[in-house]
Amino acid sequence: MTTIRKLLIANRGEIACRIIRTARVRAVATVAVYSDADVDALHVRMADEAIHIGESEPAQSYLNIDVVIAAAKDAGADAVHPGYGFLSERADFAKACAEAGLIFVGPPANAIAAMGDKAEAKRRMIEAGVPCVPGYQGEDQSDATLRKEADKIGFPVMVKASAGGGGRGMRVVREKSELEDAIVSARKEAESAFGDGRLLLERAVVGARHVEIQVFADAQGNCIHLGERDCSLQRRNQKVIEESPSPVITQDKREEMGAAAVRAAQAVGYVGAGTVEFLFDPVRDEFYFLEMNTRLQVEHPVTEMITGFDLVAWQLDIAEGKSLPVSQGEMRLEGWAMEARLYAEDPAQGFMPHSGKISLLEFPEDTRIDAGVEQSDTVTTFYDPMIAKVIACGATRDEARLKLAAALKKTVLLGFAHNRDFLVSLLEDEAFAKGEADTGYIESNLSRLARRRPPGGGAAIALAGAALTDAPFGDLLTGWHSRDGAGFPLHLVNTGGDIIKSDIKFNGANVTATVGGDDVSIELLSKTGDYIRYRHNGRICSAHFARNMYHLEIDADGAWERYMDITLAPASESAGGDDIVKAPMAGLVTSVRVGPGDPISKGTIVATVEAMKMEHQLKSPRDGVVAEVLAKEGDQVAIRTKLVTLQAEA
Repeated sequence: MTTIRKLLIANRGEIACRIIRTARVRAVATVAVYSDADVDALHVRMADEAIHIGESEPAQSYLNIDVVIAAAKDAGADAVHPGYGFLSERADFAKACAEAGLIFVGPPANAIAAMGDKAEAKRRMIEAGVPCVPGYQGEDQSDATLRKEADKIGFPVMVKASAGGGGRGMRVVREKSELEDAIVSARKEAESAFGDGRLLLERAVVGARHVEIQVFADAQGNCIHLGERDCSLQRRNQKVIEESPSPVITQDKREEMGAAAVRAAQAVGYVGAGTVEFLFDPVRDEFYFLEMNTRLQVEHPVTEMITGFDLVAWQLDIAEGKSLPVSQGEMRLEGWAMEARLYAEDPAQGFMPHSGKISLLEFPEDTRIDAGVEQSDTVTTFYDPMIAKVIACGATRDEARLKLAAALKKTVLLGFAHNRDFLVSLLEDEAFAKGEADTGYIESNLSRLARRRPPGGGAAIALAGAALTDAPFGDLLTGWHSRDGAGFPLHLVNTGGDIIKSDIKFNGANVTATVGGDDVSIELLSKTGDYIRYRHNGRICSAHFARNMYHLEIDADGAWERYMDITLAPASESAGGDDIVKAPMAGLVTSVRVGPGDPISKGTIVATVEAMKMEHQLKSPRDGVVAEVLAKEGDQVAIRTKLVTLQAEA
């Protein structure tokens, strides 16, 4: 038995903060590590001490094994917790910790290696009698072999990174004609994210549910499962909302899947926390092994809520050599829990990641929040854009679902685009409420689920006018005041790129916005700082707002919007929106595919920008000829930077 006295957390953000909270309860000292971008991060502020480990790029800091090990030794740490992502599933990191005399809070290196290679893991699972999706996981990685094997499997087929996880290097190919591009794209993303471009193929199970089993094993040979989580609601193969238990798994099937998950863990000599992921086919009532994540999952809180156990505490206990605190027969699952991942991303624009300073952040007090940031913190372009996990539980699925939706509606986040309203739409969606949403549901219904609605109902522009008064907005409103009879023309561009032309007028406490000949009025009841209380159509409502340079954000009546390019004069009718390709986010230009004079068609990819570990392809808005190329590969660009312009149409 070993007692951990000082723990280095080889991670950042939400999971680092989560681990620190459990360590505090156990009176374990914590050491944070941080990059240049994270010098003021929340996990750095929470830890007992913090050590700088390098530049902002993950490869120069959080993925650098040597500097992380050196930091642990310099700090006098007994143990290292890898969290999830970064080095958490690197067998060489676990081995390096052991060689340095550090306790690795995770499975042994050989178990990580066995399950980290998705192709090898699948071969082992077949040997262990765990059902697997038909596919190809061979060593021959030539394009010709992959094409031939895809034909054997049949379409739709899934192309996956062999060393991957978290949706990186994963593509669904529905038609044979799409396969070649998918192979090239998946291989490139896999090499960038994992340093390993090997791929495997699997039959895409249509209408499948993503159901995973939480397992725990100790060094004494005991291994149990803690029930399942349903993670079917996904975007770009990454989870959005998770719940436990699953609405489609019966008790008999739970026991069958749990037993298969335990066999999977035992087949590789597993110790610690792990998650065995399955595809479940509701029509055939069959399940297939996908992969095993040899770490704690992002969604572990829902299991904690229905079991009553602290899974990070279990990890530390097992790392110290203790036995599991319960047997399989003693496990009890009570109630229902759901988790929503709050991200700095815009669902209406293809889940484009956003970055910036958090102007305002408020969470409901009666809800579990696992956050990695606080108000005034900055979300950078270097890492995953998760803000927080919002978790709710109830006696029934409906109670948990409605509590989570209510908690999200009470959450206020200003500073950049985010997915809060999208999460509420999902939770209130009829198919999800019935437990019928599968892994393809978001993709199939995205336009409806991500549809924007104005904050404050139809009072959005009147609220914008009210928010801009009584304080200079740069030099924009100099000379304008909210006294009786005053007003000003107000033109806004929303996040969807729509130009909204209006006139704002004041009459006492009433603010009226005239848009397209229609008048919308609100009555201001009070305005303090970033908070407005108002009456609209007989309802008393409230709104939060934030001003930042020439941007205005409003959060009212459970909806959010950001307005840009605020002007007090008519917008130019020759703005040339169809002649310009701009950077949709701050990031790195990874390729420029056109040059001046090139003829191009609408939809042609002209450049790619990488931000927050995702590559975004930028396309021509129309047929035409390239006039100028204003960026080159390797440029770091700000949001809305002009990259390519087209010659004006004759």
